[in-house]
Amino acid sequence: MKPRNATVAAALAAIGIEPDIKILGADAKTAAAAAEQLGCEVGAIANSLVFECDGSPLLVMASGAGRVDTDLLARVLGAGSVTKASPQMVRSATGQSIGGVAPTGHPRKLRTVVDETLARYPVVWTAAGTPDSVMPLSYEQLLKVTEGVAVQVR
Repeated sequence: MKPRNATVAAALAAIGIEPDIKILGADAKTAAAAAEQLGCEVGAIANSLVFECDGSPLLVMASGAGRVDTDLLARVLGAGSVTKASPQMVRSATGQSIGGVAPTGHPRKLRTVVDETLARYPVVWTAAGTPDSVMPLSYEQLLKVTEGVAVQVR
């Protein structure tokens, strides 16, 4: 297990969730690639996307089956703007690289929203800190681990 995976596992264990990190045979930087390797629906992949929301990082846990509507998200959050974060902001906010961002294990707590669409899946798969690692969580666990707010993101 890589150091970033260990950080994610420790964050899960600290809130009472047994870590179940799986290392894949190849990087899964896209929802489609992860779903193919896991044998699940693309919608059950919880993409960890970092956006810039009025100058601050915002983690959006979004179903891999659709795209985030940033205008809708800005209205829901009462924000002036929600835009794609730079790779530097992603790394600074999460300590992880794009394609491997986990919902937890970050240097500091991130404001987080969780796509309500993910609630229809008994198991959702998230990145676990590296592009070649994933972990299963229930929707309730995803909300707990992120301390996120359930919202419609598309």
